[in-house]
Amino acid sequence: MLAFAAARPHLSRAMPELPEVETTVRGLRPVLEGQRLARIETRRADLRRAFPVDLVQRLTGATVSGLSRRAKYGLIHTNRDCSLVFHLGMSGRWRVDPERIEPHDHLIIETGAGRTLALNDPRRFGSVDLVEGDAERTFAPFIGLGPEPLSDAFDGAALKAALAGRKAPIKPLLLDQRIVAGLGNIYVCEALNIARIHPGRAGGAIARARLDRLVAGIKAVLLDAIAAGGSSLRDFAAPDGQLGYFKKSFRVYGREGEICPCVEGRVRRRVDGGRSTFFCAACQH
Repeated sequence: MLAFAAARPHLSRAMPELPEVETTVRGLRPVLEGQRLARIETRRADLRRAFPVDLVQRLTGATVSGLSRRAKYGLIHTNRDCSLVFHLGMSGRWRVDPERIEPHDHLIIETGAGRTLALNDPRRFGSVDLVEGDAERTFAPFIGLGPEPLSDAFDGAALKAALAGRKAPIKPLLLDQRIVAGLGNIYVCEALNIARIHPGRAGGAIARARLDRLVAGIKAVLLDAIAAGGSSLRDFAAPDGQLGYFKKSFRVYGREGEICPCVEGRVRRRVDGGRSTFFCAACQH
């Protein structure tokens, strides 16, 4: 097992975000897609909530027809008109072909090809659900979600319409999953810095041109993070055990007191709604 360095106190609440979940789905795809699920084992009754009572019965013998992601959830689709929907919580990750099963491996999947996957979640804030039909349309947490930030549906015009009349600060608005799905604290801080928008500026007062830059910044930072395998804060690692390296490229997140990339000011930190916000007052206005 890889050892993880202790996180700074104000980063301790960081959890897997969209790039980490996308990295996880991409890592699981070559192992699971097209494979028969030969054995399913739940090694405890619950995570954040109970495992579905018919999980083992419904999935044993099923074939995985595909994998996808919606917001911060991963979906494993099967040929039995049902999908396993997982959320990694604060410390969850899938381990592929582990040398041994560990105490925090709570769900085990073995494929007909002899591969083993273990859902490891020390804090048990993650979840596993079994959803019938088109899970991306019917799963309750997905109903009312905004567009995916990497989709063509998310652009400056769509964001301007969603923010119309809103007096709340732009940062919490971007964390509102009804406005845009899947954005988390880390990448919102980074994107606002790229767009040079102060996190406390009223969302509805931001001009369309600036929102165009913000959308471009959101897409760029997410794509860069996915390419780097995500950001390993505390417990997260990809299914192959590799740590994500995007945190080495953070512009402002976790860099309080350091020089901003704009070189005009230093990174500051404030707390908004219990979450650390990192920004540069010199260039973000």
